[in-house]
Amino acid sequence: MSAAPPVSLAALRGARLPSGALVDIALDGDEVLAVVPAGTPLPDTDGETLDLTGYLLTAAGAEPHAHLDKALSWDAIQPPFGDLERAIESWHAFAVTLDEDETLGRARTTALRMLASGITAVRTHVDLLRGDDPLTGVRAMVRLREELTGLMDIELVALGGPTITDDVFDAALDAGVDLVGGAPHLAEEPIADLERLIALARRRDVGLDLHTDESLAGADTLATYARAVTGWHRPRSAGHCVRLSMMTATDLSELAEQIRLADIGVIALPITNLYLQGWEDDHAVPRGIAPIGRLKAAGVRVAAGADNVRDPFNPVGRCDHLETASLLVAAGHLAPTEAMDAVTVGARDVMGLPVAGPAPGARADLVAIRADSLEEAVAFASADRVVIHRGRLVSRTTVSTETAAPRTTEPARAAASATTP
Repeated sequence: MSAAPPVSLAALRGARLPSGALVDIALDGDEVLAVVPAGTPLPDTDGETLDLTGYLLTAAGAEPHAHLDKALSWDAIQPPFGDLERAIESWHAFAVTLDEDETLGRARTTALRMLASGITAVRTHVDLLRGDDPLTGVRAMVRLREELTGLMDIELVALGGPTITDDVFDAALDAGVDLVGGAPHLAEEPIADLERLIALARRRDVGLDLHTDESLAGADTLATYARAVTGWHRPRSAGHCVRLSMMTATDLSELAEQIRLADIGVIALPITNLYLQGWEDDHAVPRGIAPIGRLKAAGVRVAAGADNVRDPFNPVGRCDHLETASLLVAAGHLAPTEAMDAVTVGARDVMGLPVAGPAPGARADLVAIRADSLEEAVAFASADRVVIHRGRLVSRTTVSTETAAPRTTEPARAAASATTP
């Protein structure tokens, strides 16, 4: 992966929108100024012109739930395949020896792969560690955010369990972490831990992003979470929410209304939850994906992300929002347009970021994918992409393929006619 300085852009020519329209686009700094039919004159602005003929243009991808401090640790840990409990045990054993520079290196590699795929905003959880130096990962993520300023937006969430004291959370927030996180459903007293995390966020006047009900039949914390934050002024979101996939339509409808009133954004994480859930079942294995299609229909703000990348919680992953979108179609039964919304504009909404996309007045965070339609882009996920962050070209991948030519054949009827006397 080569490096080049960002290039300020004034115009995009010949791009295809998901609607099928061919357009030219004027950019003014970090904002989309105008979108007009291709070939129409554009207002003059400063910057380069980019030809996007043959590309589909959408809002850039956004990753609303990552764990960059854990990313790419699978090979070093060599964890057993298995469920959430085994993954947590493997990570905690490795984290005892966590090194700040090594953590930064893995996180940087992962973030740059995300950027090359078209993801220009990432919210990453970072573990508050057990032991003498609980902020090793925090320092690494703060450095990462500084390094990638101007290339992507990064939000940090302090992830701590019930054994992590409030003063450690305070230290993480003082060091530059943006939100309070946790996984209260895993605590011995889930509601008590949930209430502590909410109180901490209120005291520090920051938002909440909680791992919530991350098991098919475990503790119910989401309803209590919703009641506690209804009417609050800070952003709040809930990741995983796999227990909702096992609820009856009536029960889900009642809970969805509480979530909507609380304005909690729900983040589905298909690839990691497909891996972690269902290990104990020997038939009719559940999918374990939050039902964001039904939640969105009920008025809940929804998003989707990849969660873990090649760590004890998920041994695979491509750092690509189109992979997440494809899984939402195949395993979550969303239409491709709905799936793409969940990993672009929906994710940015849940993250509290400005609206982005190829529309006048929107933030100029865009990705152009070599494809003729949105459905083709989700299906084939061409790596041939152009990535724009705040009106500047920040990544371009060009794919070259050489394939042996197939043999030429003739229709059987034509061949038979040629041999008739």
